[in-house]
Amino acid sequence: MSLSTSPKLIKGGLVILPPGGTGAPTRTIALQYNPDSLARSYQVQGTGGDGGGERAQPFRLKGPAVETLRLEAEIDATDRLEFPAQHADTVEHGIAPQLAALESLVHPSTGDLQALDALAASGVLEIVPAEAPLVLFVWGRNRISPVRVTELSITEEAFDAALNPLRAKVSLSLRVLSTDDLGFRHRGGALFLNHLRARESLAAKSAASTLSTLGLTSLGE
Repeated sequence: MSLSTSPKLIKGGLVILPPGGTGAPTRTIALQYNPDSLARSYQVQGTGGDGGGERAQPFRLKGPAVETLRLEAEIDATDRLEFPAQHADTVEHGIAPQLAALESLVHPSTGDLQALDALAASGVLEIVPAEAPLVLFVWGRNRISPVRVTELSITEEAFDAALNPLRAKVSLSLRVLSTDDLGFRHRGGALFLNHLRARESLAAKSAASTLSTLGLTSLGE
């Protein structure tokens, strides 16, 4: 039994917006259970690339670091199957709908594929693929960032009599899209700047240390 004074559990997840980021969300995917860990890595964008420019100008950054997120989530039908009258879809399909929603993030829609085929059949020489929806990774109100799903791995672990999946582990790799990818006018670019501002604000709250903390009295000038 939950008490009225108990804090409400906030779930992480993904919000899907129309291409271009305009309009209301078309789908929200909440993680059934928050992962125990969230791995983040950064690739620094220095100047010069591999041509020696970074050695000549070591203090210059040409853009935001490329941030990659990795997480593992679990999806389980057990709780819903305890109340079959309220969850008829789970009884019929297991967790297949939730898995299909995640899979839709890495495939073009059938409508987009058929439109591309129609253009090719009509003799169009240069065909530009349709723009994908804008995906936002949400990890609390202070961490909202535009992302692209770069890898999705699903391990189905239990099945019902009709072979519908009942339990699965999902591994997600996400690349945070910055203003370098989206520009400053795109809604995703604006959301990235908000994400960066939030990190800068948190950094400003970090307690400052002194040289003595590091066992130094001076830097030896």
